[in-house]
Amino acid sequence: MNMSIILAAGEGTRMKSSLSKVLHKVCGREIVKYVIDSAKNAGITKNVVVLGHSKEQVRLCLNDIDVSFAEQPIGSEYPYGTGYAVMCAEKFINDDDTVVLLCGDGPLIKDSTIKNFLDYHKNGDYAASILTCIINNPFGLGRIIRNSDNTVSKIVEHKDANIDELQIKEINSGILCFNGKLLKEALLKLDTNNSKNEYYITDAIKILGTLGCKIGAFILDDEREIKAVNDRAQLFEVTKIMQDRINEMHMKNGVTMIDPNSTYIDYDVVVGKETIIYPGTILEKATIIGENCIIGPNTRIINSAIKNDVTIESSKVIDSFVDDNSSVGPFAYLRPGTKLGKHVKIGDFVEVKNSVIGDGSKASHLSYIGDGEVGKDVNIGCAVVFVNYDGKKKHKTIVKDGAFVGSNSNLIAPVTIEEEAYVACGSTITDDVEKEALAIARARQVNKPGRGKGRF
Repeated sequence: MNMSIILAAGEGTRMKSSLSKVLHKVCGREIVKYVIDSAKNAGITKNVVVLGHSKEQVRLCLNDIDVSFAEQPIGSEYPYGTGYAVMCAEKFINDDDTVVLLCGDGPLIKDSTIKNFLDYHKNGDYAASILTCIINNPFGLGRIIRNSDNTVSKIVEHKDANIDELQIKEINSGILCFNGKLLKEALLKLDTNNSKNEYYITDAIKILGTLGCKIGAFILDDEREIKAVNDRAQLFEVTKIMQDRINEMHMKNGVTMIDPNSTYIDYDVVVGKETIIYPGTILEKATIIGENCIIGPNTRIINSAIKNDVTIESSKVIDSFVDDNSSVGPFAYLRPGTKLGKHVKIGDFVEVKNSVIGDGSKASHLSYIGDGEVGKDVNIGCAVVFVNYDGKKKHKTIVKDGAFVGSNSNLIAPVTIEEEAYVACGSTITDDVEKEALAIARARQVNKPGRGKGRF
């Protein structure tokens, strides 16, 4: 059986964060979840995550994911190092397992790479294999020393390398593959005879080599896949690479991006074909965008469902639903609980919160619709306010099909405007308005001759 051991026990002090390093997000998804997904998509059915620092945070984050957990004790009395982390997961390793060790802080590793690495290991009948990469500047990284038959002799750490070994550009990625039985034998022989007094899993390569075992090295073409996150600068670098991948995937699937470098799309977002995304657009969480939409510029949509042929310009949408052929913006704000029907228009500087707006209705500018139920073909005029809060509770406003609410009107909830009713401009409505009635709720205008003179 193929199994993975995902090392996620590190403290991550360089992140300067109370949050576990592997739980920082890249394109809306925790780092360690990318690694788990890649392992599973590569066909690995047994995945073990090694926990240490912030173990409860990580366990809670992965609570609904099918993985097993191994715990690495924390404290000055315990040895550290990658070897010790693998020892803590030893009980999960069967003799006939093929074990791949993955870095919990390396979200860019692809499932295809893991699968190819496993195939290389098995087809070569290696006791252990190393995923390597050739890079121009290998400073600080362990070098791969090969035998004349191209198998691996050992891994030499940078600080221990001689002049000739420092010229080698093939480096250890930290991703290793082992025969389960031989890995357990090597773990028994690890020691802490090094400057940090830690167990290094790379020493297992040397141990197996001295036993006459064959060690392979699979060269990775794209060094970006092995980038890890140890500080905020590296988090940015990894995020940029992942964002490029996501954007490229959407464009290959038929989405037009005017400027991919200024378009930010989370991992779980779905975008339909023929949709055009303008610069400054941010699509977050489980947002779904339909086909033939125009999104942006400068638009942020969070965890919302947008159907087909929708235009959203320079607006913010949170936890909302927008049905076919509707338009939002510019400068509109759809807050949580908003549901727009088909052919709805929400214009500039309109805010909607926890409200349903029926097909064909419109609020073209400068209005607030909160805790409302608006029917079909309703007109909400300029500067209309649904006055939903009395200082203690929120109340509901209902405007039924075909009603017209004139500009600069206040609807004091709870209140109902019946079908085909008409609210005159400037009215403050405190009582229900009957079907087809005209409601005028304003003081009669009085002009005082001569009284305006000299007032300025």
